Amino acid sequence: MGTDGIKPRLREFCSLRAPGLSDEDDIFEVGGVNSLFAIELLTFVEESFSIALEDEDLERKNFSSINAMAVLVGRKLDAQR
Repeated sequence: MGTDGIKPRLREFCSLRAPGLSDEDDIFEVGGVNSLFAIELLTFVEESFSIALEDEDLERKNFSSINAMAVLVGRKLDAQR
């Protein structure tokens, strides 16, 4: 699955907290993230894409934008193949 197939699902989930968020917007800077949403986002990513996030994946840069999350998910999916 390319990042283009991943982005719409991430965008839909994130738009619940940050309506109008573009793929490049930093979700932390626009105020769309609190601690509860961060946990919900991690759970959503793992369950929606059937991946396991490791400690080294849990860096802010990997979740700062739709684009960054799509790259992370794509990388994890590729590693499963």
